[in-house]
Amino acid sequence: MSKKYSNLFEHVKIGKLELKNRFAMAPMGPLGLGDAEGGFNQRGRDYYVERAKGGTGLIITGVTFVDNEVEEHGMPNCPCSTYNDVHFVRTSREMTNRVHAYGAKIFLQMSGGFGRVTIPTNLGEYPPVAPSPIPHRWLDKTCRELTKEEIQQIVQGFGKGAKNAQRAGFDGVQIHAVHEGYLIDQFAISFFNHRTDEYGGSLENRLRFAREIVEEIKKVCGPDFPVTLRYSPKSFIKDWRVGALPGEEFTEMGRDIPEGIDAAKLLVSYGYDALDVDVGSYDAWWWSHPPMYQEKGLYIPYAKIIKDVVDVPILCAGRMDNPDLASKAVEDGACDIVSLGRPLLADPDYVNKLKAGDLEAIRPCLSCHEGCMGGIQEYSTLACAVNPTCCREQDMALMPIFKKKKVLIIGGGVAGCEAARVLALRGHEPVVYEKSDRLGGNLHAGGAPDFKEDDIALASWYEHQLETLDVPVHLNTAATAETYKLEKPDTVIVATGSIPKVFSLGDNSKVFTASDVLLGKADAGQSTVIIGGGLVGCETALWLAQKGKKVTIVEALDKILAINAPLCHANSDMLKELIPFNGIEVFTSSQAARTTENGLLVKTPDGEKEIKADSIILCVGYSSENALYKQLEEDVTDLHLIGDANRVANILYAVWDAYEVANHI
Repeated sequence: MSKKYSNLFEHVKIGKLELKNRFAMAPMGPLGLGDAEGGFNQRGRDYYVERAKGGTGLIITGVTFVDNEVEEHGMPNCPCSTYNDVHFVRTSREMTNRVHAYGAKIFLQMSGGFGRVTIPTNLGEYPPVAPSPIPHRWLDKTCRELTKEEIQQIVQGFGKGAKNAQRAGFDGVQIHAVHEGYLIDQFAISFFNHRTDEYGGSLENRLRFAREIVEEIKKVCGPDFPVTLRYSPKSFIKDWRVGALPGEEFTEMGRDIPEGIDAAKLLVSYGYDALDVDVGSYDAWWWSHPPMYQEKGLYIPYAKIIKDVVDVPILCAGRMDNPDLASKAVEDGACDIVSLGRPLLADPDYVNKLKAGDLEAIRPCLSCHEGCMGGIQEYSTLACAVNPTCCREQDMALMPIFKKKKVLIIGGGVAGCEAARVLALRGHEPVVYEKSDRLGGNLHAGGAPDFKEDDIALASWYEHQLETLDVPVHLNTAATAETYKLEKPDTVIVATGSIPKVFSLGDNSKVFTASDVLLGKADAGQSTVIIGGGLVGCETALWLAQKGKKVTIVEALDKILAINAPLCHANSDMLKELIPFNGIEVFTSSQAARTTENGLLVKTPDGEKEIKADSIILCVGYSSENALYKQLEEDVTDLHLIGDANRVANILYAVWDAYEVANHI
């Protein structure tokens, strides 16, 4: 065991239940992991078992429902412990038995509903519900107020569902939640709750729903069955659908810290055995699902505030994948249990690798949300950008080989590295040619901003993987058609990536690509104009502005991030808000005309305008680099084109395509 992090591997208790270490798998929406009868499907069972196998002490499932009548969830979006009791117990029992085989414990996260924050792609036919007639988060609809009879129906559902969970072998449950602005949280927050009956008004009344739930579960399951709560002591709500940024001064319209402390004390007095602390709300989604623009360990200060006022264990998630930060949080008494969500999607063996001291082997999470929250939001499915086997552990398992092949991989970017890794693990003989002096391709430019440090970590991870697997890598060597003749491979994979699009603006002496500036090959000066308000343009602008530069964005479309934006609203919305917050001026529906002696002439809807700048940075997209592939097409029988060389996309598609191809050679 790594002595440096020994405090993370101490035993810890929730109530009378003992965990083998201080790591929990944070709950993440299990869309795609339930079956038509409300049970866990094979993918779901394999997914949770894999994280138990990887050493995690406590597995907390993603949200499951106890009601499908008051609020329809479009079964089978997520498992439901009350939809078909026998089937739920049967499928869950198989899963909990397997989890327990690895010495892990498992809690079922149970939801009272989403209310005004139902994701439109997952919404059933009925109107959204809420404690009061309030605006929906995403849709231009007013929610229907829940009746007291419906509240009691949901409370009874919690009791029934918890009993089914207990029968199915779950070690406890987590209630979802007085957290993030979900239905029970909407009752708890006066901004959302305008009721005048016993469920509205005072804090105690607004927490009555949460109190009745834990009392019902304890009555049905017994006092020793752990009931934990996902809890947010602060909402960061400025107004309807408007959230606050880190460091911003604002008036809290949701739950503030003083009320958060009072509520925590009450909730523990009601019988909750642990609080799983985060902050934020759907109106400030970048707090609840922090992108890379949020600092690591962002919930630690709030966990510490609550830890100091209650006498039950505190769980803390929120970009906690840095073990030094996690260990210090435990040492400082900020939390008792470290929750890992997305890091366990990226690497289910995180805990075992950390325990062995093999930190270089841990595949990093990028906080990109492309596979997880973005996938849930847009496609109703949970996945991971850097781990193609996540939630597909059996379907995407490595295929056995019957004949070893030599595979020439041209390009050492993300796609090329992933292909080499998978081929080597399967027993083939990959050899990589990379024209630059390092592996990782565009990860190095993309990872230049401080907030993209995990892109660099992923490049380092691939270097470590290929070194460990003894994959021959030829750096500073541009492969040609002659390379194919020299190596005589059975198969060729072309992963030559993409190149930035450029165009002339007249005098181009101060016109650079984003890659040149990000990699330090060009100096942007003290002021710059960025042409292109897509993801690369906006992130480059943010990075330069945070370094004290005067930055202007010129975008041809009518808004920034109109195309190629992050899939998840938490990422895209936060980035959109950070642009003006950091003093970046934006001209939309505008085109760059030509450079001038002082900067750039821009055609705007209000006429031509000269913007003074030391440099102009082109961020207008990328083109596939596939010339070598076209040269080889006629001569190579078994030839594959992957990554940006095939289609310019993002890391998810580069990794997934590479895995798919390499796993079937």
